Amino acid sequence: MVTTMSCPIYATKDELRQLYKSRWHVELDIRHIKDTMGMGILSCKTPEMAIREMWVYFLAYNLIRFLMMKSALLADICPRTISFKHCMQLWSSWNQQFTKMDQEKNQIIFMLIAQKTVGNRPGRVEPRAVKRREKPYPTLKQHRHLARAEVLKNGHP
Repeated sequence: MVTTMSCPIYATKDELRQLYKSRWHVELDIRHIKDTMGMGILSCKTPEMAIREMWVYFLAYNLIRFLMMKSALLADICPRTISFKHCMQLWSSWNQQFTKMDQEKNQIIFMLIAQKTVGNRPGRVEPRAVKRREKPYPTLKQHRHLARAEVLKNGHP
């Protein structure tokens, strides 16, 4: 591992090793935002609205992480051991059933969230490769109405 930290007093080898291993959590968090929550493809057309849409995803992500933290505190476990997807699905279905929350129902949802944990997988390595196959169609590089007119005129390529 290469670093600009040259003084072993400020950062020991073990601390740097732990820092390097903790990057896995960052990769998981980005994956949760993009894939689990569905932010991989934004639906807005303008840059301003895309930024707003991203902020909504970040707000929802932080809400789910808050629920996980609260559940972990009540269950006396580490918040990272709780399943993000389980928490998100449980919260979504819970909101559809109960519109008014009281203290007793809060305790139940926090207990349910803390029940589903993920395993400890030290030293886990995943390949950095694209799993999805590319579509056999070319990318659209002009306005859609112009492409439609061209297909109507000349047919599909």
